[in-house]
Amino acid sequence: MNLETLILAAGKGTRMKSKLPKVLHKVCGKPMVQYVIESAKEVGSMREIVVIGSGAELVEKTITGVEFVIQKEQLGTAHAVLSAKEKFTESKGNVLILCGDTPLLTAESLKKFTDAHENSNCAATVLTAEMPDATGYGRVIREADGSLKKIVEDKDANDDEKKIREVNAGVYCFDIQKLFGALEEVGNDNAQGEYYLPDVLPILKAKGEQVGAFKAEYCIETIGINNRSQLAAADKALRMRKEQALMEAGVTIIDPNTTFIDGDVVIGQDTIIYPNTYIEGKTVIGEDCEIGPNVRFSNMTVGNGVKVQFSYCHEAEILDGVTLGPYVHIRPGTTIGENVKIGNFVEVKNSNIGDGSKLPHLQYIGDTDMGSGVNVGCGTVTCNYDGKKKYRTTIGDNAFIGCNTNLVAPVNVGEGAYIGAGSTITKDVPRNNLAVARAKQVNIEVWNDKRK
Repeated sequence: MNLETLILAAGKGTRMKSKLPKVLHKVCGKPMVQYVIESAKEVGSMREIVVIGSGAELVEKTITGVEFVIQKEQLGTAHAVLSAKEKFTESKGNVLILCGDTPLLTAESLKKFTDAHENSNCAATVLTAEMPDATGYGRVIREADGSLKKIVEDKDANDDEKKIREVNAGVYCFDIQKLFGALEEVGNDNAQGEYYLPDVLPILKAKGEQVGAFKAEYCIETIGINNRSQLAAADKALRMRKEQALMEAGVTIIDPNTTFIDGDVVIGQDTIIYPNTYIEGKTVIGEDCEIGPNVRFSNMTVGNGVKVQFSYCHEAEILDGVTLGPYVHIRPGTTIGENVKIGNFVEVKNSNIGDGSKLPHLQYIGDTDMGSGVNVGCGTVTCNYDGKKKYRTTIGDNAFIGCNTNLVAPVNVGEGAYIGAGSTITKDVPRNNLAVARAKQVNIEVWNDKRK
């Protein structure tokens, strides 16, 4: 099928009560309109055009890989489609029209819908859904033979029409040229004074064209997001969908109800995710890991056989076999080498930690290049900031850093070097040297505390 997509995303979303455009509110880690765009691409759409209005500049900055059209006034769905007319002057084939606030609609369902349209020889096909409560939706009115007669908006429906539970899902597939030919005839004689896209359907029928209706298998997929409660419900639904897919692929999730995994996350086979864990953004986790409880990963790359608990890690890389936590903060720009052990109350920022090194507890390691097999004593701090600039510390392979050491950058500690506990190191320590930098101990006899 020669298919293009038009996504309606110009509404203000006043019920969201937000400064952020409605379609940019995130569900399962991504703006809701991004899900709509991705589903269209999966169906085989050759290009996606997004109609924007409220917050247009921010939408353009956030969403990439699509074309945009500005709807200066929000005068209804037909008006929104008409505002994109110039984008389709040379187009032939079909246009899939979607709403930017329907992130639950899957590519699988859309493919069934577009295939039904292509096989029906219709000028237009509308997606419908059977709703338990149809309040607020346009009702689908059918002829006696079951074919589509018209769609009546909720505010224009009479009492009998409001009893109908089959509703317009706001998704259409049109023959492009026939759509724009009929759009010019749409009026606004209705309760809202708006130009409704469903009004194109009876116009096409009057011209002798066939108009079809295809009922969605799952009504929940067609639900639009209009307020924060619906946003939360959609987020939960997408997360459960994601977690189900991961479990089917061999990931153990101890408690899906207390685990929060974004849509783009990748997790390898036989990894276990413990409760109260948040895995966000573009995070990739390897096989045979144990993540959690109480872990937050954001845009992380994690190798195989990694064990992490009670920690926050973001914009960093953890290689195979690392044990990390509890109470660890891994900050951006950090690479943790293979089989590194990081214990409790450790912060690592913009640093490279070599294979097999140990940071057992109570360290701050910032702007550091650390070799392999290094042992860092409790209470060690890299002093990387002089008030104006930040400097790097370099520690060679197999060095031993005694407890309560201050490494004042820029400074180099050579391979196999030792630093005595309690030292403040301001000069380079050569290879295999022992550095002790502390005042000589003095004991004062018969000392009485004058405060007593």
